[in-house]
Amino acid sequence: MDKQSKKTASSAKRGSNTSFDETADSVSIWKKGKIRLTAYDIAMMGMMVAIMVASKEALSFLANIELVSFWVIMFTMYFGWRIWFVIPAFILIECSIYSLGIWNLMYFLVWPVLAAVAWIFRKVDSAWLWSIISGAFGLSYGFLCTIVYALLAILNSGFAVGMKSAFAWWIAGIPYDIVHCIGNFTIMLVLYRPMHKVMQILENSRDHNSR
Repeated sequence: MDKQSKKTASSAKRGSNTSFDETADSVSIWKKGKIRLTAYDIAMMGMMVAIMVASKEALSFLANIELVSFWVIMFTMYFGWRIWFVIPAFILIECSIYSLGIWNLMYFLVWPVLAAVAWIFRKVDSAWLWSIISGAFGLSYGFLCTIVYALLAILNSGFAVGMKSAFAWWIAGIPYDIVHCIGNFTIMLVLYRPMHKVMQILENSRDHNSR
């Protein structure tokens, strides 16, 4: 086999092994270990951030009814490690919209926790499981926020007063957490299958275009 034939065969072999995380025409911008950030990745992450911000603002008039939990789960399932770039970008944009506050610190805890749980179960295809996980997150949202609130209250007022204040704050928010739980559960149960199919179409389309 001559050199040109070997080169052609080698290129064809590489193209046949292209996965959803890597395209033949992608331009590598940052690479460390097994993580490769490409122009495609940056475009997709920008789209994910935009969807999360738009969804949150569209439902901001409804108390504790949101789509961010749904998107964090779906994006973690299908775009993997990219969610760790998306979440900070989303939080920073929210800060620019609503200014800085204690909730900024809470966001840096609650959304990574949800993404971590979604990462653990990312290979499971079950609308009911994801609805339960999303609902459980909604129910525990106030408790997770209370962890940050408690730490700040303790630093400001001492352990006893801080813990008492944090506990009262958490109890007062439980009715909202229940609403959050019901909303998250319902949204995931209704939208999981349709969005799952859309994600699969996008995945198949990218695999086809990368060949």
